[in-house]
This record gives sequence, structure tokens and C-alpha cells, in this order.
Amino acid sequence: MRFSALWTALSGILLGTQRVCSGYCNSVKKSNPGRFSNATLIRLSDYLSDGYRKGVRPVRDWRKATTVSIDLMVYAILSVDEKNQVLTTYIWYRQQWLDEFLQWNPADFDDITQVSVPTASIWIPDILINEFVDVGKSPVIPFVYVRYDGLVQNYRPIQVVTACSLNIYNFPFDVQNCSLTFQSWLHTINDINISLIRTAEQVMYDKNVFMNQGEWELLHILSQYNSFSIDDQDHYAEMKFHLVIRRRPLFYTVSLLLPSVFLMVMDIVGFYLPPDSGERVSFKITLLLGYSVFLIIVSDTLPATAIGTPLIGVYFVVCMALLVISLTETVLIVRLVHKQDLQPHVPDWVKRLVLQRATALLCIRKRRKFGPVPPRPPDPVSTNESSAHTDRCNHHGSESGRDVEKGAGLGSGPVPAVKDSVAVLESVLQEVGSIRRFLERREQYREIAREWLQVGYVLDVLLFRVYLAAMLAYSFTLGTLWSVWQYA
Repeated sequence: MRFSALWTALSGILLGTQRVCSGYCNSVKKSNPGRFSNATLIRLSDYLSDGYRKGVRPVRDWRKATTVSIDLMVYAILSVDEKNQVLTTYIWYRQQWLDEFLQWNPADFDDITQVSVPTASIWIPDILINEFVDVGKSPVIPFVYVRYDGLVQNYRPIQVVTACSLNIYNFPFDVQNCSLTFQSWLHTINDINISLIRTAEQVMYDKNVFMNQGEWELLHILSQYNSFSIDDQDHYAEMKFHLVIRRRPLFYTVSLLLPSVFLMVMDIVGFYLPPDSGERVSFKITLLLGYSVFLIIVSDTLPATAIGTPLIGVYFVVCMALLVISLTETVLIVRLVHKQDLQPHVPDWVKRLVLQRATALLCIRKRRKFGPVPPRPPDPVSTNESSAHTDRCNHHGSESGRDVEKGAGLGSGPVPAVKDSVAVLESVLQEVGSIRRFLERREQYREIAREWLQVGYVLDVLLFRVYLAAMLAYSFTLGTLWSVWQYA
């Protein structure tokens, strides 16, 4: 009796405990309805990881190569460092390959056709970029998609810092071609081969995700497959993408070229100042100083490399040289036409060459003004007056002499007073003669200065036209080159 009673009590306790546990489990299931909703994924994950070896290339036949299909989309051009020959880009990189050990039947797992698995738990090909020079700040994507037939899809964004041979000779109208070479660093082509996910034409003109508001414009992406060998035994596969980018030159045209053009135009305008005035020299010196300050300001903007100089730098140097030549020409012309008393007469060959032939060659107006200056004939009126005045003075002098002799013979009259008047008259005649000779010399110097001034004007026009022709030819050549480079 006691044993049966004990058994009945234990049975009641067990039944009560089972009811409590069942009620609690039902309440937990009702309160957490999504806890076991991914049980199929758990079963699939356990199925895929069961016996999987991530250190072994996932093929059943080791003689079969694993083909890795890759794709590339450029998102942004972050920076172009011409001095260090480095290109920084942000790309969307995709790669696919077939893993024969990650396959299942979707009917056995609730028709699941793809699943995400951790990247660290499966085999990943060692596809690297040969031009890598630095590790960029790329986000870490810890998962990949695996399809039921074993196709693994590894999609991730990468900040690529690569070496690139940058040619800055055409700056700011330069077009750069930088390559990104994807290859397996260790495996030969017998183990890992590389192909494209899309066609080469689709990759070339795909600009859907590119940020097109920066300094650089993406023209196209060229793809090329190569197979190479280092020791003529092992061959490696590589896929090379050529990123062809072009710089937008508007900013540099406004900030670099236009100020230089304005200064050179002002230098040409300065030739219209009179050459016999000193204002042109000061004006040219001010322009030269202003251009020097301009070059100091823009020196940090120009790209610099150890092996080349951009053409725009040569353009600035030539413009500086033209300003120096212009200033030198102005100094020579001002020195030529400057009025000095010690200047000799203009040689006859200079008159024939400059005042006659050069004026005809340059089609200078009013050629008669630039002809050889004839010698001035003596003024007959002044000559007659001077001779009459001299005769009159001689007549008075002779009369005074006769009077003196008569007075001396008669012994009467103030002889000393007459002698004083004769001395005063002779001194006055000497002063008048010296004044006349001074005026004649001054007039002669003025004639010499006018002759040299005419020569200076003709030479100034000649040198100005030569300078203008050289500047126009130089500007036309540079403009043509930059236009061809911009629309090439």
C-alpha cells in the first residue's frame, strides 16, 4: 500500500512538472516567434561547413583550373599626385568563382537558392592588384553570397592607391592612362584563371556609378587579358583595366592662363607710349615685377615631377623672356632718342636704311616726315643784317680812328673817352657773336636730336611689329596644341 501510494505521488509530480514545462515552452515560443524561423539556414550552414576545408582549392578534379570572373566599376577619382606618381581611386570590385564543395539541392532546404556565409570560413582566391603602393581605407565586408550551384559572389568597395606613370606635359589639358592589373600572386594559370563577368564593351562605357563632378572626367575603361611567364615555365593569367581619365581645364584656364594673357596684352599696349618719354620704361618694369609676383603665386599650383616640366611652365618662362626683351628694346630706343649735346650726326647709311627703306617696307604714313633731313640754308635776312651791322661797326670804327688821329694831330679833344667807347663796342660785338654761335650750335643739336628721334620712331615701329609677330605666332602655336589635346 505504501509503495503504490508513493508511486502515485511521484506520477502526479511528474505530470505536473511536464505540464508546467510545456506551458512555459509554449509561452516562450509565443513570446519569441522568430527565434527558430531560420532553422533551415542553420541546417544549411551546418551542411555546408561539415567537412569543408578552406585551405584547399575547391575542385573535385585537381587538374581543373578555377576560373575567377572579375568586374570593375569606378566610383570616384579621389586624387592624382603628379609628384609621387600615385593615383587614388574608389572602385566597386566584384569577383565570382565556382566552389564545387558549396553545392546543395534547394528542395532539401525549403527552396533556398543562395545564402550568405562568412568570408573567413571559405576558400578565397588570392587576386591582388599589382600596382598597389598603399593600403586604402576600404570598408570590411565579412560575408559573401553562395548560390546552390556553388557560385560564390564576392562584392566589395575598395579604395585603391596605385602607382601610375603620369604625363603632365599637356597640363592642364592632359589625359592620363592608369592601369589596374588583377592577377593571382601565387597560383599559375593551371590553378587559377581570370575572365570578365561582363563583356569588354559593357565595361568600357559603364559610367553609371561614377561621380562626375570632380576635377577628373572618366572617359572609358579598357580591359585586356594577358598570359605571361617569368621563367618560361610557369604561366600566370592577368586582367588589366586601363582607366583613361581627362582633367577639366576650366579652373586652370581662368586662374593661370587668363592673367598671363592680360599682362602680355598690357605689354603690347605699352608700345603706344611715346619712346622719347621715360614713362614707357617705368611701365615695362612694373609689368615685369607684376609678372614675377604672378609666377610666385602660381608656382604651387603647377604640377612638378623630377623628369619633366609641363608646357604651361615653358609658356610662363617664355612670356617672362618676352617681357625682358620688350623692356630691353624700350631702354635702347629711349637711349637712342634721348637728347644729348654730344650726339653726332646720323650717318648717311642709317638715313638711307632706316628713314627711306624701312619706312617704305613698314608702310609708315607721312613718309616725307621721315625722309633725310636736308641741311638748313643760311637765312639771307640775318646774314645781310649781320654784314650791315658789321660794316656799320667797321665804318664807325674807322671814323673813330680818323677822329682820333685828327684829334691827335690837332692836339685837341678827349682822346681817352673815345678809346673807352671803342673798347666797349668791341666787347659788345664779341658778346653778340658768342650768343649767335651758341644759338647756331643749339639749333644744330636740335636738328641732330630730331634726326635721331625720327630714326628711333622708325626702329620702334619695326621692333614692335617683330615682337608682335613673334608673340602671335607663339600664342597661336600653343593655342592650337592645347585645342588638339583638349578634343583629342
